[in-house]
Amino acid sequence: MTRHPLDRPVWSALTTRQRALAVGDDLARRFDPEIGPFAAVAADEPEHLARLGELVTAHGPVVLLQRDAIPVPPGTTTRHAARGLQLVLDRLRAVPATSDLVPLTAADSAEMVALARLTEPGPFEVRTPELGGFLGIRIDGRLVAMAGERMKPEGFTEVSAVCTHPDHRGRGYAGMLSAAVADRIVARGETPFLHVFATNRAAIGLYERLGFELRTPVEVLALDPEI
Repeated sequence: MTRHPLDRPVWSALTTRQRALAVGDDLARRFDPEIGPFAAVAADEPEHLARLGELVTAHGPVVLLQRDAIPVPPGTTTRHAARGLQLVLDRLRAVPATSDLVPLTAADSAEMVALARLTEPGPFEVRTPELGGFLGIRIDGRLVAMAGERMKPEGFTEVSAVCTHPDHRGRGYAGMLSAAVADRIVARGETPFLHVFATNRAAIGLYERLGFELRTPVEVLALDPEI
């Protein structure tokens, strides 16, 4: 049976459109640690898992995300395990932009990292902004909300890093930004998708109102090098 590219989106991304950002080989790969911690194996076989363990030892903690149950590679310890949901856009519902959405560039990186560390939308490192497609909202010159793109398997692009400063929540910024990022992905002829923790009912409700539908539950496993 042919595996759907989103069953292991990290592997699909790092062996196609984002292979230049990968560390590893045909058994296991991860994003460059300065871009993000996501990693994957081609198959849940001992040789592949051993290679992933070597990548964790050499380059630091990783996060695995896939449809199937995730075996723990040798040489690693589990920091956190969770259930997530993978949603794929069916039909985007229009969201009026009541605030200016501005493109974010390398010049905004420090502010983007600071906002992500405050709000914790998911892993966000110093070079994550290089993944591109980021839009933001500024109030009095200060970045208060953003969203962008992350994993990019062939034909798909993930909407990610959706976050709003706590002082500016409840104004619809997350919906505006998510819809705008998704709209640009659709305009390129790709399908937007995203991930959310299964317990985050508020975010799930927002994405469903935008037109995203559940594709599959996913497993999420954060691993550290074994001491």
